[in-house]
Amino acid sequence: VERLDGVTRERFLRDIYPRRKPVVLTGLELGTCTTKWTIDYLSQAEGSKEVKIHVSAVPQMDFLSKNFVYRTLPFDVFVRRAAEAKHKEYFLTEDEKYYLRSVGEDVRKDIADIRKQFPILAEDVHIPEYFEKEQFFSSVFRISSAGLQLWTHYDVMDNFLIQVTGKKRVVLYSPQDAPYLYLSGTKSEVLDVDNPDLEKYPLFVKARRYQCVLEAGDVLFIPALWFHNVISEEFGVALNVFWKHLPAESYDKTDTYGNKDPMAASRAIQILDRALKTLEELPEEYRDFYARRMVLRIQEKAYRNDYG
Repeated sequence: VERLDGVTRERFLRDIYPRRKPVVLTGLELGTCTTKWTIDYLSQAEGSKEVKIHVSAVPQMDFLSKNFVYRTLPFDVFVRRAAEAKHKEYFLTEDEKYYLRSVGEDVRKDIADIRKQFPILAEDVHIPEYFEKEQFFSSVFRISSAGLQLWTHYDVMDNFLIQVTGKKRVVLYSPQDAPYLYLSGTKSEVLDVDNPDLEKYPLFVKARRYQCVLEAGDVLFIPALWFHNVISEEFGVALNVFWKHLPAESYDKTDTYGNKDPMAASRAIQILDRALKTLEELPEEYRDFYARRMVLRIQEKAYRNDYG
């Protein structure tokens, strides 16, 4: 993944954004958070308010098999625990991993917004607004233990992953490689992208891997639909900012996470499911023949032919 220093809003919108490829932006003005956010400062800034966190006995978190538990801790206690490798107090094991993904007051109705959930910390952050104010969707505050790996998934909105402190390695895959990623909804079943089980996932070798390491102060632009797998190499604090790249009415009104498919896509998939159900009325050889014709028609009508 390309690294570019000191990119202005104008240059980003003119040269980088239209390419729809991930890029690491360095040297941006992010506010005092990059120097201020030590473990001590974080702990005392937001005090002992309760936060809901993921706790995992293993470093690779899997959203499909749900190999983690949700627990609640006071924020200051959580920060200190996430920063240590071995725990005296723990829920599952003494080397369990912690992960906070901030959410709105009511998860079903409210988006994550650092200004509302962590107002004191929000004052230390200057979010690069390389989009219009009304396009803003959410700002998600994240803290992870060292070694924690998040499952591969895509989001339906563009976003900036702002690495405030610590170091992350991010592995990305293009939307066009979806056929090789063994998807279940928005998530890939291939958890260990470094050592994939190729007997179980033989096509995964065809997916082209993009990779970058984010140091403190780096900002990764992740275009909508790009798959990403994030490994926290150190304890770290990050902020994601999602914005609406399509017209606002394209998105599902009940989406608070930025990962529900656009309304038209959901409808198209429902229609396709009905079409496949209808094919079941035919004997096998006919079903096979017409299914192949349908695939060709979809390719002809909807595939892009300019993917390089």
